[in-house]
Amino acid sequence: MQTVASPVNVLVVGVGGQGVIMVSKVLATLCQRQGFQVKQSEVHGMAKRGGSVFSHVRFGATVYSPTIPLGEADVLVALEWAEGLRWLPYLKPETGIFIADTQQIVPPFACRNRRHGAGSGYARATVADVIAQVANCYAVNAGQIAQQLGNSKAGNTLLLGMMSTTLDFPAGDWREVIAQFAPPKTVDINMQAFERGRHWVETHDPADYDSNRNSDLPLPIEAVAHEAEFELPVINRAWCKRCDICVKFCPERCLSLDQEQIAVLHAPDKCTLCRICERLCPDFAIELKYKH
Repeated sequence: MQTVASPVNVLVVGVGGQGVIMVSKVLATLCQRQGFQVKQSEVHGMAKRGGSVFSHVRFGATVYSPTIPLGEADVLVALEWAEGLRWLPYLKPETGIFIADTQQIVPPFACRNRRHGAGSGYARATVADVIAQVANCYAVNAGQIAQQLGNSKAGNTLLLGMMSTTLDFPAGDWREVIAQFAPPKTVDINMQAFERGRHWVETHDPADYDSNRNSDLPLPIEAVAHEAEFELPVINRAWCKRCDICVKFCPERCLSLDQEQIAVLHAPDKCTLCRICERLCPDFAIELKYKH
């Protein structure tokens, strides 16, 4: 068993459906295997509604409290950009490590104008802005990289790979625990995502964040909308969990549930490409692709 002078605090945050609880359970299980005492506290009541989800994980020789005090997190892992920004005050000012997916999941109340290309109330801060406040920042479009591997849901495992470089546990132990929690058919892709995350941290150059060519920098939603046109929503029937969120929140009532209770685009002529359905789907079953 390794020894640590005081408990190590890891805070995992994101939006319902992203796998925040899975990430924290992988870490907690791994720490237990290393012989540490582990305390975990989580809030996931909004997990099925696209709401905020967070989990505190504390491990060490002796741990008394399950919650991390303000300004005491050693590592902050954010599966969604704005959630990461919201929890930054919990990070240790001088030594804390911020690991974030730059993916933007915009809540409906931020969409004050649903015209295509209209502005939103989503957070405007970029990676460069965060680096000015946090010394140790690793931000990447994890979902996009995972999608290139064949499954966008493996983005959380990519972040686990990034986190594994900051904690002194054998990489093989990480792989064993991830394989235990990942669905059997996705183990190979999750292993690839884990390795990709480790490789990204080991090879990235902080100076890249100042380059206009860096595709990992989040752009304001309206800037993206003006630069590119989207195709109509594509629904992955195999991933749809019949939650009805997209149907309820579609401003133009373009979506409905079919006889199998799967979401379908029944009125494509009314769709304004606002992307609310895509951003609220907790299972990533809806996608609006860029036109080429």
